Amino acid sequence: MLPLKNIVLPTDFSEPTLAATRYAVMLAKRFGATLHLLHVIEDPLTLAPIFESVPLPPRLSFETYAQDRLENWIPDADRDDLKLELHWLHGHPFSRIIEFASDHRMDLIVMGTHGRSLISQAILGSVAEKVVRHATCPVLTVRNGPS
Repeated sequence: MLPLKNIVLPTDFSEPTLAATRYAVMLAKRFGATLHLLHVIEDPLTLAPIFESVPLPPRLSFETYAQDRLENWIPDADRDDLKLELHWLHGHPFSRIIEFASDHRMDLIVMGTHGRSLISQAILGSVAEKVVRHATCPVLTVRNGPS
């Protein structure tokens, strides 16, 4: 069996990440691993050119929001016996997740999948798919659905 000491759970604070969170918490507790909760803050200008003409909140606002969401992502009831570290980074989610996992020697990445249609998958791609293809450690993808 693979020893799991460090597990990273990238989150975009979406519904699919909630399903992955349940798995990551369970695995971290079972193996006594540290769960690293990671959020990547994307530059809003890359997401919507409309922001070029609208004033953006300062960078600190995005960081404060991320920190607050990370601190409250896992319910208190699930924090018993859980070693948890919170991280946020700026950049493109795919590349920053891969870099983080490699730089911090993660044993496992646990991610939710959004279940996009084949057409949107082909056009937009998938962060989870790219992570699976390029990660240097195992990746567990969790599809959102009834539990």
